[in-house]
Amino acid sequence: MKKLFTMIGLIGMIGLIGTSCTGGNPEPTSDKEAALQQAATPYVNHTVVATYKAMADAGMELLANTQTILDRVEKGEGYTDLMITADANWRKMRKHWEQSEAFLYGPAGAHNIDPHIDSWPLDFNAMNALLHDSARMAQIEEEGGAYVGDKLGYALKGFHAAEYLLFESVEQGGRAVGTGRPHAANLTHAEAVYLNAIVEDLTQQAILLEYAWAGEVSADKMTLLEEAEIEPYEDRYGAQMINAGKAGSIYVSYQEVAEEIIAGAVDIASEVADLKLGNPYISSTAEERDYIESPYSCTSTEDFADNIRSIQHAYCGAQAGDYAISNYVYRQDADLDANVRKAIEEAIAAIAAIEDFENTAQGNPLVKTAIDKVSALEQILDDEVLPLLSK
Repeated sequence: MKKLFTMIGLIGMIGLIGTSCTGGNPEPTSDKEAALQQAATPYVNHTVVATYKAMADAGMELLANTQTILDRVEKGEGYTDLMITADANWRKMRKHWEQSEAFLYGPAGAHNIDPHIDSWPLDFNAMNALLHDSARMAQIEEEGGAYVGDKLGYALKGFHAAEYLLFESVEQGGRAVGTGRPHAANLTHAEAVYLNAIVEDLTQQAILLEYAWAGEVSADKMTLLEEAEIEPYEDRYGAQMINAGKAGSIYVSYQEVAEEIIAGAVDIASEVADLKLGNPYISSTAEERDYIESPYSCTSTEDFADNIRSIQHAYCGAQAGDYAISNYVYRQDADLDANVRKAIEEAIAAIAAIEDFENTAQGNPLVKTAIDKVSALEQILDDEVLPLLSK
């Protein structure tokens, strides 16, 4: 997600028949429409909904960790084991989120969930001031995630606020520099309260994403929303895609669905190349130098690679055997399909070759190579795949 940037999507709030995105498809109107229709259902169910479900599941696990950490802090008991487990669950939740960034259109953008949970850099000076504000901390302790969600700015919540409290950092030159190791089990009571409230809000937002696409979630997830008096979004966005061309869908055709999917992939490729990799590589200002996505867990390059995997899943399918846009492109131009697949693999490999990105990004030739490979992927999707779909 771009720093404090909202990707706005048009969402139709008209409900479709049924409450699940697994219903039957309408009759196709052309061979092209039939092929792209065949890609829509697995994309919705196996790529989008499955990713958001896994993210929300990991959030529920992380929330159980932070609730127990808070309980142990209040009792004066040790919790080193829980910090290690919580870090692992944060990474798992984070991975699913990063693998969703090719589909930030729709609910993630329309409801500002993207900037709500994934804005950076963290304003840790403001956060530390908040932790020492007894009146506001008393409100957070009483209201939990509701206070965080409604009354704190984007730079004080979400993945990166939780990351700062879960992972160790050291101060260098007035900056908090991460080590990637679990935070020592010495949180203050205020920090434990704040951490739990952040994770509660983060998990609620993940559940809202799952519900907005699938139209339903498990009972325990619904209970978490109901206890916080949060109404789920009735977008039923998955059904909108699967039922393209039918009354009530915002999509007039499966071609339009396919173009939306590829446009989402183009957007995240552009962001990875120009901002996530590009700003720290240039580092001509302090703001660009500090534009490190996951500086405390030191997982930035994992984030970037997972962003490209989100493109891979959108284009090729997330499960073996899924019919995907790649299959349609292959039928029209086998060489183009092979080139797209190659560009995806080369971008992931170039990102994986970068070591210690958080401390070596500026002027690093490996970062420049990764920028070029991701830009090449963006270009082939934008200049060749999208025009092919529009023919």
